[in-house]
This record gives sequence, structure tokens and C-alpha cells, in this order.
Amino acid sequence: MSTLLILLALFTLLVAGVPVAFVLGGLGLLLLLLGGFSELMVPQALLGGLDNFILLSVPLFLLMSNILLKGGVGRDLFTAVQAWVGHWPGGLAVATILSCGLFAAISGSSVATAATIATVAIPEMEARGYPRRFVLGLLAAGGTLGILIPPSIPLIVYGFITEESVIKLFLAGIGPGIVLVGLFIVFAMVYSHWSPDYQRAAKASWAERLAASRRALPSVALAALIVWGIYWGVFTPTEAAAVGFAAAVLITAVWLRSLSWADFKAAVIHSMTTSVTILMIVAGAKIFGKAITLYRIPQDVSLFIAQNFSEAWIFILVVSLLLVVMGFFLEALSMMLIMVPVLAPSLVGLGIDPIWFGIFFVILIEVALITPPVGLNLYIIQAIGKAPMGEVAAGVWPFLVLMLLTVLLCYLIPDLVLYIPFKL
Repeated sequence: MSTLLILLALFTLLVAGVPVAFVLGGLGLLLLLLGGFSELMVPQALLGGLDNFILLSVPLFLLMSNILLKGGVGRDLFTAVQAWVGHWPGGLAVATILSCGLFAAISGSSVATAATIATVAIPEMEARGYPRRFVLGLLAAGGTLGILIPPSIPLIVYGFITEESVIKLFLAGIGPGIVLVGLFIVFAMVYSHWSPDYQRAAKASWAERLAASRRALPSVALAALIVWGIYWGVFTPTEAAAVGFAAAVLITAVWLRSLSWADFKAAVIHSMTTSVTILMIVAGAKIFGKAITLYRIPQDVSLFIAQNFSEAWIFILVVSLLLVVMGFFLEALSMMLIMVPVLAPSLVGLGIDPIWFGIFFVILIEVALITPPVGLNLYIIQAIGKAPMGEVAAGVWPFLVLMLLTVLLCYLIPDLVLYIPFKL
């Protein structure tokens, strides 16, 4: 009964609009006091939660992402990819998806990916006759690649919560990320072929291709450097974030000369506010996690699952449905911080690999980024495209289906997730 009351209080406060960090921290403190536990557990949980080397990568990756955003790197990536594939059937749509994937491999941020590529791609695609609803949906969904393709901030947080290897999580996200990009591309090409107003772009000359590629090459090299360095153990994810931040400054301020001092300050301030928000949620979740552990909620949930879900596929199906429904009301990071500590203890008993579960979980919370009423990417694209929310939401549903198909493929073919980190 106490478990149901705690969950009811949690979701009531969240639906009421109370900030997530204060809901988790405040409810955790209240539970500790009501249970007769020492209030000294709160500062201990805060210190234990934030005094972690791996969390240092979050503000560093955010700094890198915002500096690249302010330096116009997304525009350069889109121009370069468009020069090579823009003349294909649905070429601009393909260029948009590939640009989202490339920027995701640099930034680790869904919102930054959506905002960066949308600014350039929306007017270009509309000028070529792509239906507006399709354009808005494509960009909202393309932005979600930012939290699957490494480096991914949610995967860093998942690794922190479960004490799993962040490097293995990053590598596990590569396969599903490529599959999702491929599904988006196939759908975009088929859709464009049957679209009555679509106009194919002219083929770029070799001179245009080389000029665009030369400008985008440092950014692509940065993405390759981060993935290569992490894969071969040259540096940890936190060190990779520091290298990426330094390289982003050099690329935008020295090589491209597109980053002004005002842009740099704006990037730092935005990164600071986002980092504080994320770390406050993490701190609140640590207090809440301590409280529910003392109340034995994870143990009770694990026992309930063991008694009622003897098959892993039933557990996966129930969790999938739960996360899709929660995505209507909660943003991605909140879902992870609330649900993972409760569900993780059940994985071993059901024979579910925690690395695989992390990727499965992240793909499903990607869905939360593009489902109303709280999908952040929908609001980003709505603001940039100056479109009604209904128009953006209507354009996104085919991509939701493709994301759920990717979840199914990951379940049917586990090596899609596990081959690179464990067998390559």
C-alpha cells in the first residue's frame, strides 16, 4: 500500500507542474522524516550523488554542443551533406536526417540537434515542395537521435545510476542509431517519391561538394575522434568531453572563425543553466532513491515482477507500454531517474542484460521527446517553424512507429545492441 501511495503522490505532484527536482528531493525528504530516518541522509545522498567523476562529462558535453551550435556547425554539416545527397529522391530529407545523425554524434543533446538542423533545413525543404507537416515531423524526430547516438547525456546518467560502463553503453548505441537513421531515410525517400509537390534538387558540382566538405570536415573529424578515443580506451567519456569542448572552441573560433565572444558567453551561460537543471534533478533523484530503498520499494517491485512476470518478453512489453504512457506527462531524464532505480534490480533475475536494457530504455524515452503535451522537441520545432502544435504532432507519428519498430528489432536481434561493445 505504501508503494502505491508514494507513486500516487509522485505523479500527482509531477502532473501538477511542480519542478521535477523539487518533487523528487522534497518527497524523498518527507519519506525519510515520516519513516523516522535521520535527516543527515539527505546531505549524504547529495554528496554521494554529485561527487562522481562521470557526471563531470555532462556540463562539458553541453558546453561542446552549445559552442558548436553558436558557431554554425550545424549549418555547415547540412550544406556539406546536401551537396552530396541533395539530388537523390528525397535528397533534402535524407540530408536532414544524416545531418541530425552527424550533429548528434558531436553534441549528445536532442534539443541542440533539433534546434540546429531545423533552423537551416525548414526553409530549404519547404522551398523544394516538401509538405510542411512532414518537414516538421522529420526534424522533431531527427533531433531524438541526439540522445541515442554517442556521446549521449541520458546514457551517461543511466551508467551513473546502474554503475554500468558508460563506454559500453556508448558503443551499444551505435548499432540501433544506425538502424534508426536508415529507417528514417527509407521512409523519407518513399514519402518524397509519392509526394505530388516535391521537387528534386539540382546535382551539386564537384567544386561545390569539395568546398562544403572542407568546411564541415573538422566537425566530422571531431565526432570520429570522440567515438574512436572512447572505443580504443584513449580517454574516458569525461576526458572525451573535455577534448571535445577544447576542439569545438578551436574549430569554431580559429578554423571557421564563426564564434564571437558574445556567442561564447551565451553558450557558457546556456550550458550552465542546463547543467544546473540536470544536476539538481540528479540530486533530487538520489534523495528519492535513498528513501524508496529504505522503504524497500525496489525490492517489493522486483518481488512483484518475479511473481507475476516469469517471461522477459512480458516484462519488456509492460515496461514499454508504461514508458510510452509516462512520456505523455514526463520528460526523458525524469523518466529515467524515476524508473531505472526501481526496475534495475529485476533485470538479473529475468536474464536481461543491463547494457541492452539501457539502449531499450533510451529509445523509448526518445519517444517521450516527440509526444504531446510535454515533448520538448515538439516545442523546439514549433517555435522555429512558427507552426501550430497540432501540425507538428501530426507530422511526427510515422517516425514514432519507426522508433517503436527499432525497439522491436533490438528485442528480436539483441546483437544489434550488444555486438559492438562485447563482440567486435
